[in-house]
Amino acid sequence: MKMTASRGTSYSAPSGFLIVDKPPGITSHDVVQHIRRVLRFRKIGHLGTLDPIGTGVLVLAVGKSTKAVKYFINDDKVYLTTLLLGVATDSQDTDGKIISEAPCPSFPLEEVERLFRQFKGEIQQIPPMVSAKKVHGERLYQLHRKGIEIPREPKTVFIRRIEILNVNLPEITFLVECSKGTYIRTLCSDIGEKLGVGGCMSRLCRLRSGFFCLRDARPLRLLERMSPEQVTSLLLPLGVAMEKRMRGEKS
Repeated sequence: MKMTASRGTSYSAPSGFLIVDKPPGITSHDVVQHIRRVLRFRKIGHLGTLDPIGTGVLVLAVGKSTKAVKYFINDDKVYLTTLLLGVATDSQDTDGKIISEAPCPSFPLEEVERLFRQFKGEIQQIPPMVSAKKVHGERLYQLHRKGIEIPREPKTVFIRRIEILNVNLPEITFLVECSKGTYIRTLCSDIGEKLGVGGCMSRLCRLRSGFFCLRDARPLRLLERMSPEQVTSLLLPLGVAMEKRMRGEKS
């Protein structure tokens, strides 16, 4: 299949994986729409949603590579995140409506580290109402917009690594390596609740999804200034991606 570029030349239909450095304030679907306009091509999906507040690695599957999403979507993720203590919101991040506030005492570092260790390994999470999870065919965030809250079954996720990088109360910045489907917002909220003051996520950056890492990502604003041919040249071919995954490459 040939496609027509802006200068009247033709090029083959794009196929492969594009690693985008997502900016904050837009949805993952917004990013897909932007790249569809750049490539003038609609067959594009992604390998896992990032919250609007989130930045970093958002992997797009283009063309024939969309058929291989199932081989990559379950890979572990790595996030850099900041927990804001003393503030709880309905979305479990600072984009949401504040539902409670409490003063944040000066917790001893040893107490904080001991609590964080409790979240390593297999844990249970209750999906937040502000999420894309479907219940009875309707997404939870759609129900939330209608003012409806329903019981959600807890789900099992796995935290492979959780490491505190900086404590500057009321904020704690930490690194998380986790299984697919882990809600980092919920992790922040649960930690805040365990500390007795509540908490929410104030920043989130995905550093890695499987072997796709941030150092190889291109900012969306840069990709939007490129021609279809230039963006197509950045696509990682499906065969190369499959080989990297089989070798278990990580950044």
